[in-house]
Amino acid sequence: MYLNSEKKQELFSKHGFAKKKTDTGSPESQIALFTHRINHLTQHLQGQKKDFSTQTGLLRLVGKRKKLLGYLENTNIERFRAIKADLAIR
Repeated sequence: MYLNSEKKQELFSKHGFAKKKTDTGSPESQIALFTHRINHLTQHLQGQKKDFSTQTGLLRLVGKRKKLLGYLENTNIERFRAIKADLAIR
């Protein structure tokens, strides 16, 4: 598996701005996880151009991340700007 529990803990502590290392419910943690998965699927699709089921899953992940970013932008703009700059999301 490309994403084991240690890698998830590292993502949440590095990009999550979590209160605890096991805080997986914060929007920042979820956005960091979605971004990692999106990057992984994008690399996969560069080699496998006709994998349409993965492409559909990628678009769903992008939509979920967009919704979370919109929620975070409406609730706390400072956290939104910090996570966007940290993860280099346009």
